[in-house]
Amino acid sequence: MKPLSRLVASLIAAAIALLGIGLILFAWHLPPFANRPEMTENAYVRGQVTILSPQVSGYVAEVTVKDFERVKAGQVLLKIDDRIYRQKVKQAEANLKAQEAQIASLEQKRRSAEAKLEAGRVQITSAESALKTAEATLERNRGLAAKTVVSQSALEQSESMVEQARAALAVASASQKVLEQDVEAIEVSRQGFEAAVDGARAALELARIDLANTAITAPADGRLGEVGARKGAFVTMGTQLMAVVLDKVWVTANFKETQLPDIRVGQQVTFTVDALDHHVFRGRIESLSPATGSEFSVLKPDNATGNFTKVAQRVPIRIAIEEGQAGAGRLEPGMSVVVTVPKLPS
Repeated sequence: MKPLSRLVASLIAAAIALLGIGLILFAWHLPPFANRPEMTENAYVRGQVTILSPQVSGYVAEVTVKDFERVKAGQVLLKIDDRIYRQKVKQAEANLKAQEAQIASLEQKRRSAEAKLEAGRVQITSAESALKTAEATLERNRGLAAKTVVSQSALEQSESMVEQARAALAVASASQKVLEQDVEAIEVSRQGFEAAVDGARAALELARIDLANTAITAPADGRLGEVGARKGAFVTMGTQLMAVVLDKVWVTANFKETQLPDIRVGQQVTFTVDALDHHVFRGRIESLSPATGSEFSVLKPDNATGNFTKVAQRVPIRIAIEEGQAGAGRLEPGMSVVVTVPKLPS
């Protein structure tokens, strides 16, 4: 081999060796690459996407919005035919009035029973007074009979009057107990009617809630996705009508576990968005996931088979976007971004 060819080959081999060493130093964060920032392309803009579904069944009477339209909190987006639900409210109102009328009627019966009870007390007092008078008359006649001033027939008549007074008192006392039982029975019935009134009020409130739920409203400010509901379509509870993407967005970046030593909560970061011509935005690390992404997967990896290959796991990191940045309003959930975390000072 000519000397020139050997020189070229040696230079190529040296270049390859230096490149290999450089790659190793870069991969292991060794000087002169020790202070390079941590980066990941496994990152996306995230947001709150709320799927709207009805809580009642019925035919769609009106759709008041279009695809991708901006909406305000409380804005009516769709109406379900409410004729049946209005009638249910009227039916519940009528039932409540009927139960309240029963309470009013029972209250009148209670007042009447209490009045009879008071009259019974007066009768007992009168019977007790009559008994005392009869007993006093009997005692007086017995003394006069002993002196032969009163005849035997008069004495027997006094004894009969005492027995009659005692019987009248017993009847009045028994009637009083019956009246007391009537009042207690009315009170028990009242508790049952009051429970029925409470049930009727609850049924009325449920009917009103169902009526209110025939109007589907926006839960918060945001923009709509595709509106799947159509006028005249029959929908049931759980039918997906449309989605509302709320205005609040953030970035979720999935860093390798080997990159975490230089990542801290509160650290400032930058990120670029593919869809916005790689425009640079600023953010701040808000929180780190309590577990790697694989721990939240439905089918978790099982490395207990004996054949093991170590794979660096990814840890989701939530990044808050600084407010007031130009172009931030164009960030939409699902956009791909590239996140850069500056190296921590030594």
